[in-house]
Formats: sequence, C-alpha cells, structure tokens
Amino acid sequence: MYALAIKDLVKRYPTGTEALKGVSLEIEEGEFYGLLGPNGAGKSTLIHCTTGLAQPTSGAIEVFGHDAIHHYGDARLAVGLAPQEPNLDWFLTLEESLDFHGGYFGMTRKDRRERAQELLETFSLSDKKDQRTRTLSGGMKRRLILARALMHRPKLLILDEPTAGVDVELRLELWHYVQRINAEGTTILLTTHYLEEAEQLCNKIGFINGGEIVATGTSADLAREYGVTNLEDAYLKLVGRGELSRAHIGSEA
Repeated sequence: MYALAIKDLVKRYPTGTEALKGVSLEIEEGEFYGLLGPNGAGKSTLIHCTTGLAQPTSGAIEVFGHDAIHHYGDARLAVGLAPQEPNLDWFLTLEESLDFHGGYFGMTRKDRRERAQELLETFSLSDKKDQRTRTLSGGMKRRLILARALMHRPKLLILDEPTAGVDVELRLELWHYVQRINAEGTTILLTTHYLEEAEQLCNKIGFINGGEIVATGTSADLAREYGVTNLEDAYLKLVGRGELSRAHIGSEA
C-alpha cells in the first residue's frame, strides 16, 4: 500500500488556469519524498487537493488506501500538514493551539495534554507555553506549526517549504528532527526550492513544472538518466531542455 497515491490529478480554475495537468505520483510508506519546482509550478495546489483544502477537477487521490476526495475524513486523519504560510490563531497560547488541534482529531484530554507537553519540550517551547502565539518570533512560529502538524501522530507528514526564510540554525534543527521521525516510520512529503535540502533529506525526488511532473527518481537515478554526476547537474539539464524554469529554485547559498 502506498502512503500517497495520486492518479491523473487535474485542477482547473474557473478562469481557465490549469494548475495541475494530469499529475500522477506514488509515495511509498516510510519514504521521504521531495517535490521541487519554481513558484506557480503546482506544488501547493497538489498539497491543497491532498488535504481537502481544494477540490480537484478530476483524478484520484488515496492516502494509505483511503479515498481523499470522496471519503476525506478517513484520509485526513492520517495526514499532518505544516503549511508554507503561518496560520496560527494569534489569540491562543502555544499550549492551547496544540490542545485544540488534538481535539479536532479526537484525541482524549489526557493524551492531548501529554502529547502537547512532549512536543513543546521537543521544540524548545516549554517555557513559552502560556504565551499568545502572536508574541512568537518567526522561527518559534515555524517550530509551533510543525509541532501542531505532529500533534495527532500522523502517518504522513506534509511539509510545504518549511525552511523558507528561516536562519541556518533553525534549518539544521528542523532537518535533524524530520530525519529522525522519518527513521521512526513517518512518511514525509516535502516541497522545497532548495536542491541541497532535497538531496540532503529525501530518498526520492520529483521535479514539477507548469502543473506536470517532469522527472522523478532518486538523486542517483536522475543523475544517471541525464548523464551527469549529481542532482544539481540533472536539474541544469532539465532547465537546458526547457522542462524547468530556473527562477526561484536552486542552491540555498
């Protein structure tokens, strides 16, 4: 069974814009999958369709065998989402943010309390648990968003550009944590602009552009396919062929 199986996914808006053009994608259980592409490539739209935030025009999505379009509830229980843009309730405390999120997923009060304490400690937020989220720095907000995504112990964690705009120290901290939970069995889908990040973290990578998957495989597979020695050169080959836009994707440097 795949953690995530997407087949011929199309998302067309009333304006006629086609954000996804028949995307098919399979992520094995336990895999760490990186999805790279420039702004407007379709990364966030794919995530929104998978998590029920957008209704696809056609196609199929299954999360651990559950139909994510027609039986959304069963599929959503298995997914934790850390979105690209902060979407915290500024009037809740950190502890309340985690507690409310756990309640949405049917966790008992005792389990919510224990899990919140565990995650606040893990992300070095325990001393701020009674502060309103609006008082947090950008890095702390990013930590809380990831903690919230993990609150109900999802089997599939979706990270939409989690390190965009964060400092190097926090980036490395987040890298180490997501690598650990992946090693413990959590399947992860990561969208990113950074080749280095994808190569460091992911055991499989897909490039998306213009609403279509243009290449997929391990770093080594992609390098072999394009007759080069590394992922960056494979990416440059795709750019040279006109299959990828060079804008807003590349090295973190």
